[in-house]
Amino acid sequence: MIPKLKHSNKNFLLLAGPCVIEGEAMAFDIAEKIVAICDRLEIPFVFKGSYRKANRSRIDSFTGIGDEKALEILKAVGEKYNIPTVTDIHSASEAELAARYVDVLQIPAFLCRQTDLLVAAAETGKVVNIKKGQFLSAESMQFAVGKVRDAGNNNVMLTERGTTFGYQDLVVDYRGIPVMKENQCPVIMDITHSLQQPNQTSGVTGGKPELIETIAKAAMAVGADGIFIETHPNPAVAKSDGANMLKLDLLENLLTKLVKLKQVVDQL
Repeated sequence: MIPKLKHSNKNFLLLAGPCVIEGEAMAFDIAEKIVAICDRLEIPFVFKGSYRKANRSRIDSFTGIGDEKALEILKAVGEKYNIPTVTDIHSASEAELAARYVDVLQIPAFLCRQTDLLVAAAETGKVVNIKKGQFLSAESMQFAVGKVRDAGNNNVMLTERGTTFGYQDLVVDYRGIPVMKENQCPVIMDITHSLQQPNQTSGVTGGKPELIETIAKAAMAVGADGIFIETHPNPAVAKSDGANMLKLDLLENLLTKLVKLKQVVDQL
């Protein structure tokens, strides 16, 4: 389904990288470290980075270094390490542009019902990863999948990222993973975004990164096909979503545990 994917028949899929492309050196440093880990553990890996952050709490929040500059960096990362890449798109007009640079187009959770956006992504022929809206049931995602397939593209994935729980918290309903797998497409668990605490009075999203391992292990146990993790060498200085990102130095230990857990689950 995803081009340039290595180790594709041996393990869960990993989508990982920084929340947003902050610069070339940072992107290459993160990609190099994750590639080395995934080669050791035989995990198929897609490098993730948003070329622009369109959904921010405050108007003065960092949104990116420039669309084409960030997309060029994503393309260069993919070419240097021979790995697929994924980025978010926010409007139908962005689909064709982003498709020139990356292998997977991701539909943000808040936009998962936008028909024009889904159809435009589908028509590029790229793999389309749709994040489940925080406001939707797992059952409802069949319609988003249907829009992509009806537009002639069967390369679609779904990603769980938590459900709104009150005004400033999210919960994960793990029943949704097997429900969404009924659509006959891979289902990914977005670990770090599921631990966000949005709509804080400061205007900066909070998070509970100490629960990353808990959310990830539970996802493996119920049969998720892959995991999505945003990671950064120093989340405290990250320009977006630092409150819920995983410190890069902690990634290998987590993935090692998840590989072992998946081996046990597969034998059950």
